[in-house]
Amino acid sequence: MVASGFKNVKLAALNSDQRTIVQVGNLKVGEGLTVIAGPCSVESEEQLLETARRVKEAGADMLRGGVFKPRTSPYSFQGLGLKGLKYLQKARDETGLPIVTEVLDPRDVDWVSEYADVLQVGARNVQNFSLLKELGKINKPVLLKRGMYSTIEEWLNSAEYILSGGNPNVILCERGIRTFETYTRNTLDLSAVPVLKELTHLPVIVDPSHGTGKASLIEPMSMASVASGTDGLILEVHRNPAEALSDKEQSLTPEQFKALMERIRPLRRFVEELK
Repeated sequence: MVASGFKNVKLAALNSDQRTIVQVGNLKVGEGLTVIAGPCSVESEEQLLETARRVKEAGADMLRGGVFKPRTSPYSFQGLGLKGLKYLQKARDETGLPIVTEVLDPRDVDWVSEYADVLQVGARNVQNFSLLKELGKINKPVLLKRGMYSTIEEWLNSAEYILSGGNPNVILCERGIRTFETYTRNTLDLSAVPVLKELTHLPVIVDPSHGTGKASLIEPMSMASVASGTDGLILEVHRNPAEALSDKEQSLTPEQFKALMERIRPLRRFVEELK
């Protein structure tokens, strides 16, 4: 089923009974509830390893951490680059958690792929078509976030760039869109989850951290995301959010993350039982 006037080939290639499962190591994104957690930015080896251990202990399936940070101000922390990737690699070796990190430049895709298990395309790069074409050439899963001003059709056409290039392993991530509302960082569009399940065969996850920008709202919006049928969540967790170099207002403490995990897994089982 596709929207009127929306022409795509790869997204509509499967029917609703043939969902794409994206394999990440031993994980199958699209089966059950996949939880990705970790800091917005990799700040130091110690910070990352401590956070990785804590989210692993609480039940996370993958570790997130940014090493290239597209910031609004050129004077803000831009990430650790290759050093950060090596810290992520060490965290994966210690915890066994596959790593998710963002790539910004088409020229970096090949060498970042040597470290990352999943390459993330952030909201600012959803229509960086040169980057999308390069990601279509690799054999690594891609987590494609929705652009802050993207319609669902525009977002799916971005996914089509990757799919048509030969890479079938795309995970869609709803992370909120810009509206007239200013109390929250973005407006989290949870209607996108069932809409995408109608329009595509791809797994769909939700980012309540960027979707709200407020740590106090992450738990209720995570619960609502699970009820909406999401295949996963990506959450920002920092050992001490007050000291975070980026996104401190929307980062959970390890203790808050653990408490959330104790609620969302049972909710997922309950939702499945209702089907």
